Amino acid sequence: MVQTIPQMFLETVRRQPNVTVQLSKDSSGSFRPTSYAQLLDNVETFAAGLNALGVQRGENVGLISDNRAEWLVSDLALLGLGAADVPRGSDATIQELAYILAWSECATVIVENQYILGKILESVPSLPLLKTFIVFDRIDQTSKDKVAAAGIALYDYETLMEKGHERVRSNPGFYKMEASKGIRDDLATIIYTSGTTGDPKGVMISHGNFLHQTDYLPGAIGIKSGDILLSVLPVWHSFERVCQYIVLAGGATIAYSKPIGPILLADMLAVQPHWMTSVPRIWESVQEGVYKSVKQTGGITKVVFDSFLRISELYSFFHNHLKGLTPHFKPYSRILEIAWSVLPTAILWPFRQLAEVLVFKKIKALLGKRFIAGVSGGGALTPDVDRFFDAIGVKILEGYGLTETAPVLGVRLPSHAVIGTVGPIHKGTEIRIVDENGNDLGRGKRGLIEVRGPQVMKGYYKRPDLTAKVLSSDGWLKTGDLGMLTVDGYIKIVGRAKDTIVLRGGENVEPVPIEQKLAESEFIEQAVVVGQDQRYLAALIVPKRENLEAWAKKNFVPYSDYEALTHLPQTRTLIANEISNLVNQKTGFKTFERISRFEILPQSFQVGRELSAKQEIKRFAINELYAKEIKSLFTEED
Repeated sequence: MVQTIPQMFLETVRRQPNVTVQLSKDSSGSFRPTSYAQLLDNVETFAAGLNALGVQRGENVGLISDNRAEWLVSDLALLGLGAADVPRGSDATIQELAYILAWSECATVIVENQYILGKILESVPSLPLLKTFIVFDRIDQTSKDKVAAAGIALYDYETLMEKGHERVRSNPGFYKMEASKGIRDDLATIIYTSGTTGDPKGVMISHGNFLHQTDYLPGAIGIKSGDILLSVLPVWHSFERVCQYIVLAGGATIAYSKPIGPILLADMLAVQPHWMTSVPRIWESVQEGVYKSVKQTGGITKVVFDSFLRISELYSFFHNHLKGLTPHFKPYSRILEIAWSVLPTAILWPFRQLAEVLVFKKIKALLGKRFIAGVSGGGALTPDVDRFFDAIGVKILEGYGLTETAPVLGVRLPSHAVIGTVGPIHKGTEIRIVDENGNDLGRGKRGLIEVRGPQVMKGYYKRPDLTAKVLSSDGWLKTGDLGMLTVDGYIKIVGRAKDTIVLRGGENVEPVPIEQKLAESEFIEQAVVVGQDQRYLAALIVPKRENLEAWAKKNFVPYSDYEALTHLPQTRTLIANEISNLVNQKTGFKTFERISRFEILPQSFQVGRELSAKQEIKRFAINELYAKEIKSLFTEED
C-alpha cells in the first residue's frame, strides 16, 4: 500500500509510462503532451536540483504560482524529498505573502515570474530566513540586481534543472529512494485560509489526508486512463489540487486552461475533455450565454427554446422521482413515488428527445464530444443553474468540502446524482448533524455539520489554540456549515454558521476585516458584508447619524427627517465614495473583496436583536431581519 502522493505517482508511472499525463500550451498556444515517464524525469531532475540547494526532509518551501505544468513538477519533487510546500497564487497581496512565508519559516521560495518575485522582494526585511529564490520564467537584470542586493540566491528553472541533471547522473535512483522514505502521516502541504481576525490560518494536510481521496474517488467518479480533465481553477486551492492527484491516481490526463470565456471554450474544443473542474460561476456564465444568445435571436427560436426548456425541466422533475434522484427529508414510499411519476415521464419522454435533437445538442457541443461531467465545488450551485443543466442533460457533480478536509467530504456520484444535494458522505468518513449543544439531531433535521475521517487535517500550523476550537480530541471537526441529511443519507447544505463568505467564483472572503475597514469612515457606524453564493459582495450600512446630519447641514442638503436623509441620492453618493476609498487594492483588498452594492439602514443595531450581549454581530439574525434588503442587493437590474 502506498504511503505518500509521490509513491502513488510512481506506481502509476510503472503501470503506464507512455500515457499522456499533461497537456500544456507552448509559445504558439498549441497543447503539447508530456507522458508519465517524462513527468517523472522532470520531477526527479527538479528534486535533485532542490536537494543540491539544500532542501531537506521536513522543510517548508514556498510555492507561489498559478496553474502550469511546472507547478506539478515542483509539487511532486518537494513531496518526494519529504518537504512540504506552502502554495499561493499570483493574486495574493504583499501582506499575505509576507505573513505566510514568515509564519511558515520558508528559507526557499519557488515563484512563477518576475511579478510575484517583486511582491515578495518588498517584504524581504520581514523574511529573515529567506535564502533562495527559484523562478519558473526568466527575469530581467534589474530584478536580479535587487535579489542580489538583498543577499538572496537566485536560480531560474532551467539552471536548477541543469544542477539536477548532474546529480541524477551520479545517483540515478535518487528520487525513488527519497520517496520510499515517506510515511502516510508526513506533512504534505500547509494551505493558508483567511482567518476572522484577518491573519491567515495554515491548514496542515498530510499525505494520508490526500490519499484518502485518491484511494476512493477515481473509482467512485469513474476517472480512468485516457480521460482528460480540463484544469481551470487555482491549483493552490485544495479542490483543484486534489483533482490533479485524482487524475494521477486514475492514470488520466490534465489539460491546463483558464476560466476565461473565450479561452475556456476554445480549449474545450481543442482538447475535447471528458471532465472539467469548476466553480458555480463558470456554469452560471454558460447558462447566461445561452439565454443571451437566444434572446438576441428572438422570434420563433426563442419561443421554441423556452417551450422545450420548460418541458425538459418538467420531464427531469418526474424522471428524477422515478429514478430516486430527488432528496427526501421525511420517510416516504418509494413504490408510490414510482407509481405517480412513471406516466408523466413516459408522456414527456418523446418531447424531451425532440428537444435534445433540435436545441440541447447544439449547446452541449460547446463542451466537446467526449464530455462526461463537470465537478463543481468552492460554493453552492444555485437551484436554477442546477435545474437548467439537469434539464438539458449536462451532468454536474456538485461536491462539498473544506480546506481542512483535503477537501472532499461528499460529492454526487455519476451512478446516482441526487440533484439538490452534494452526494453521500465520503466512504470511510463519518458525519453528524448537531444542535448548538452538540446533540445529534439525526436525519431530516437542520443543524451544524460535524465530520470525522482520515481526510481531516492535522491542525492549524503553530496554532494549537485555533485547532482546539474546531477539532475535538476524538477527531470530530466542526465545519461551521449548516446542513441536513436526507433519509437516504445524502447531504444538503443549507447555510454557513461561520463568517466566511464563498462567492460563486469559489473565492473565499472573510467579511470582518472589510467591515472593520468600512467602520473607519466617519459616516459609517456599522457594516455587514453579505454575498454567500453570489457573484459579488454587497453590504448593509448603518450610518453615524450625528455625523451624517452634520454633513447634510454643512452641505445644505434639505431633508424632512433622518430616514428620508438616508435615502437621498446625495447620501448614497457619499457612502459609495466612502466605500470605494476604504476598500480597494491600494488599501490591501483584492478585486473580489470590493463592495459592489449597498443598502443603507436608518436604525442602529440593537443588543438582543442584531447584536449579541458582547456587541458582536448576529449574522443569522441579520439575514432573517433584513432578508428583503439583502435580496434586493442581488436582484438583477434591468
